[in-house]
Amino acid sequence: MTAYFIRRLLLVIPTFIGITIMVFTITRFVPGGPIERIIAETRAMQTGQGGSSTSSGPSGGQPLSEEQIQKLKEYYGFDKPVLTSYFIWLSKVLQGDLGKSTRYYDPVWDMIKERIPISLYFGILSLIMIYGVCIPLGLAKAVRHKTGFDNITSIIIFMGYAIPGWVAGVLMLVLFSSNYDVFPLGGLVSEFFEEMSLFEKARDIAWHTILPLFSYVIGSFTVMTLLMKNTLMDNLSSDYVRTAIAKGLPFKKAVLNHAMQNSLIPIATSFGNNISIILMGSFLIEKVFNINGMGLLGYESILDRDYPVVMGILVISSLLFMVGNILSDLCVAFVDPRVRFK
Repeated sequence: MTAYFIRRLLLVIPTFIGITIMVFTITRFVPGGPIERIIAETRAMQTGQGGSSTSSGPSGGQPLSEEQIQKLKEYYGFDKPVLTSYFIWLSKVLQGDLGKSTRYYDPVWDMIKERIPISLYFGILSLIMIYGVCIPLGLAKAVRHKTGFDNITSIIIFMGYAIPGWVAGVLMLVLFSSNYDVFPLGGLVSEFFEEMSLFEKARDIAWHTILPLFSYVIGSFTVMTLLMKNTLMDNLSSDYVRTAIAKGLPFKKAVLNHAMQNSLIPIATSFGNNISIILMGSFLIEKVFNINGMGLLGYESILDRDYPVVMGILVISSLLFMVGNILSDLCVAFVDPRVRFK
């Protein structure tokens, strides 16, 4: 097993290079980069000052000279071949330098570091709620299959599955924030947060957390609950469980000591993959609730063509996803002792 995980860790290196070089190449050919933005802003400034857009630059509609454009390409590293620029960027990343934002000119790591606690806050709470509720609920639904409890909870679950989290967020904002003013319209803290006492700050954060947290949980909660229920029902109908009950083992012990452990294997498989989701969050939900997390930062950087920020977020998310896959294997090996990786 040790050799297996060492091989998996070594595979992270070529996979990471493949992912980053593909996205890095795409950013070099997608229009609307920093140079195009500077040209557009310069043209807008000259037009606003009374200049003509057709005669404001050395080449008619071009507000910058070829020499100025060449200097911009050198500054942003666009004057070199793609592979050369990529390996220069990669060498800086290995030294812990993710570059500077082409939009705000701040270090990329500082911009990401400010938003990591917010995404971790919602991600960890979501994970606790998802696994803390879906496993007991899936267990209860499997044991009480086709009862009134199962039918009512199934209706609620399928309603949640049909509504995306960000749509549920919009509906809750309209209902509970706009119409009834029960919860705030967005953000993580109130305007006078710094003037509050410690208890008031905790209550204020909790007040702002309820609606976004519910939006985060609604989609994954549905999938995990049904996965837990269906897997447990399959195990309850297996021969080894029926044999244990036939030998006199109480049904409750047969469920908890035999079927439950095997039913957790699919849950454990998906656990590691949720690690990247914990940190990256959902840009749609963060956009709806105006939460400055990693998801919103990635969304805005794509719209602004802020490629260093895009690549910085890609570095973190891809590494988390690959490490999460390895953690999934560890979780499966922990839950199912029959698993032996070779």
